[in-house]
Amino acid sequence: MIAKRIVFAGKVQGVGFRYATKEIARSYDVCGWVKNMPDGTVELQIMAETDSELEAFLKELTEESAVAHHIQSMHAQVIPPLEGVVGFCIER
Repeated sequence: MIAKRIVFAGKVQGVGFRYATKEIARSYDVCGWVKNMPDGTVELQIMAETDSELEAFLKELTEESAVAHHIQSMHAQVIPPLEGVVGFCIER
């Protein structure tokens, strides 16, 4: 398993970014969550069995989706596998 924490900055709140992320996640074998942060960023924690599956999901989100142009920057880091996470959800 590989897991990443990614923080997106830009106009990523109020534009359907979390909902687009959840919809894209349905097409991949990933699990995790996405949520708005108080500082205006969006945090994503995502996990997949393979790096290629995770990278394909991220490529679609950051390069091909309708919300990709709202991303001004992103900071990614590898994190320990997410425990007890099943499916993909929007955290509040």
